[in-house]
This record gives sequence, structure tokens and C-alpha cells, in this order.
Amino acid sequence: MKRILLVLATLTLAAAACGLPAQATLPPDSAIATASPTIPPPASTATTPIQPTPTTVQPTATASPEPTATEPALPQAVGPETFPEGINPLTGLPVENPDNLLLPPALVSITNFPISARPQAGLSFSPWVFELYITEGMTRLLALFYGDFPATSLPGNGTVEEPSSVGPIRSGRISYESLRKQYSGFLVMASASQGVVENLSDYANIFGSDSDSINSAMIPVDRLAEIAAANQDRLGESALSGLQFDPEIPEGGLSGRKLWLPYSFMNQILWVHNPDAGGYHRWQDEADGETFTMATDRLTGEPLVFENVVILFVNHRVIKPTIIDLDLSFMDHQPALLLRDGKLYEVFWSTRNEAYELNTGRMRPIRFYDADGNPFPLKPGQTWVEMVPLYTPYYEIPDSEDYYQRTHLEEPGSGVWAVRFRPPAGAK
Repeated sequence: MKRILLVLATLTLAAAACGLPAQATLPPDSAIATASPTIPPPASTATTPIQPTPTTVQPTATASPEPTATEPALPQAVGPETFPEGINPLTGLPVENPDNLLLPPALVSITNFPISARPQAGLSFSPWVFELYITEGMTRLLALFYGDFPATSLPGNGTVEEPSSVGPIRSGRISYESLRKQYSGFLVMASASQGVVENLSDYANIFGSDSDSINSAMIPVDRLAEIAAANQDRLGESALSGLQFDPEIPEGGLSGRKLWLPYSFMNQILWVHNPDAGGYHRWQDEADGETFTMATDRLTGEPLVFENVVILFVNHRVIKPTIIDLDLSFMDHQPALLLRDGKLYEVFWSTRNEAYELNTGRMRPIRFYDADGNPFPLKPGQTWVEMVPLYTPYYEIPDSEDYYQRTHLEEPGSGVWAVRFRPPAGAK
């Protein structure tokens, strides 16, 4: 008999002076519990009571309302240093609830394997998704939620509104910490190994479950918003400036209608530009190297569409055969590829200290520049980042579904790009 779903998340247990990782503060709620009971839960629940970390000011966190029929305003050029009120600095687009911009971002560890975890829930609402190699041919997703959360309920079987949850959630990775700091947020994960967790801070652990399902760890949308509100005081105001957005297509670039990225034979990613959708659809094989399926969002049933796809060339450091860290902090003039509007641009990324960092002592997100050091604009909308090792080769190939042609032939001018991932030395 399956066990009843138990969602467990931990509070901050140790101060920085003790050298222990901090955990995200959780608001009082019987659905998320800790091992330090002081407040009994309602009698109708079976979870362990929790001891909340006191907070004084908690901005109201609300999930995004259902879309209305009103005509949306056309995107405008914004950033990189200042943004109009109500504009999300990670998308360049207005948000439904500007109060949510006062909350810290949530970075949620979402599984990509086994394939039974697909389609994942909530990715179409994530401004930024980072895909990282986790060894043995597999990748994991770190989905950032900031601004508008997914609707708390979505239509079910045509008559019932079903509560929305994000996931499936899996264990943390050591490289998450650099991203968490850069985006001034907190992590949501299903724990991590000892060698990893001691290098992470500001996290909430969410466990599933149903012992028969590895994909049972999910976090309800309203709980995600509440955790963000409970941690606003402690994490402080987010420093998320630095990105430039412009709906106008930049000059230059090359044709970039497709991009094929094989992390392994049974983990192949294909990004395909759809002019009608205004972005790129994601396709992935079903761990067989042959059958490709378009990625959708479990919450909506609709295909994922990302306006920007970035290939970030990053130094991968192998700590152990199954643990890889990424050199993401205080880097300058590192190469990247940007796909937007059916074109490919060779750009550079940076997390260097600039005037803001020097004046405030705080970090900011990854930023993009041209060869002359000028900010390079993203298209207003969502961004998906693929992390690959430095010096990973890329070139144009025939527009073919044949694996041999993709791996052995080149075809300059095709607009179909191959990024030939190789695992870093020493990794499984």
C-alpha cells in the first residue's frame, strides 16, 4: 500500500558563524514540517509541527491570476540598469502582480530523468531555466520562479479545478549555490548528498511520498509563494538588474533555426524555431536516441516556447566522478551562443564586478555583451540556458534526423547547429 504523500521542508537550523548551511525559512503551515516541534498542527493533519523563523514584513505573494482577454501591451526595449515599475528584470515583460517583484526568486531543482518525470510541471512559467550535466549522460533542470507564479489552480477534466504544483523535485547539486547567490534567491530541492549539502545555503527540502514513485516530490504553487514571502526579510531586496531586452532583432548574426545538443546518445536536445510562436520549441528523445517528443508543461498541456536559448560555455570542475561544479562567479568575457528570432549570435557572458557590485557588495545575474563590451539584448520573454564545457565545438550540419549525418557531416549555411557536448574529464 502506498504511503500517504508527505511533504517535508526544513527551517534555518544554524547560524553562519557556525559554518553550517542556512535553510530557507518556512511559514507556519501543517503541510511543511521540521524536526523542532513547538506549534502543534491542526488535528486533521498528520505532519510534524514546525517552529517558524520570525519575520516582520512579508510582502503579499499571490499566484498569477488567470489570463484575461485584454490586449497585452507590446514589449518595449528596457534595461540593463533600470526597469520601469512592474517590469520583470529577468524577462523585460510586465507582471500581473508587481508585489511579487519584492520577493526573492525560488530556484527549484527539477528532474529530467527518468523520462517518466516528463512532462514536468511549471516550466512554462519560469523566466529562466538552467540545464546542467549531472554525469552518466543525464541532465537536471534548475527552474527559477520570479514575478508571476503559476496559477494556483488549473482546469482539470473539464469540470474540476485542480491545485497546481511544480516539479518533480530532485536532489540539489553543488553548482546551484553560485546561481542562487547571483539571483539573490533560495533553493527548493529534495535534499542532497552530504558532500553537496554542506556547500549549499538558503534551501528548503521537499520530499515525496509515495515510496513507489521517484517522481512524487512536488511543491504546491501557493506554498512556493509563501516560502518566498517568509524569506524576503532575510534574503533582502533582489539585485536583478544587468540584462537588456529589446524586441527589435539585433543586426548581424547567422541563421539559427535549429540547434541540436546531444548530452549523450540517450539525452539529445533539439531546439526548433517557430516564427508563429515567437520562440523555440524544445524536443528531446525518449532515452532511446530515436524518438523525439516536443516538451510540454504538465500544468497547461501546451508546448514550451522560450524566446531565448543560450549555450553558456562554462569551465566544469569535476570534484568527484558524480559531482561537477561550474565556475560561474566573477567571470568575464566568457563565450556564449544566443538563439533568438531564428538567428544565432556569438556573444559573451560575464558575472564580473561592476559599479553596482563594488558599491553594494552584492552579486547580480549572468549578463551578456557583444565583442566590444556593449550589453547585448535578449528578446523579451523567457530564457533557457544550456551549460556546456569550455571549448565545446559547434558548427552547422545538414537538416537531417539521421544520427550519423548529425555526428559526421557539416553543412555551412544550413542554419542547423550542432553543439558537440563531451563530458568533462573525470566525470562519469
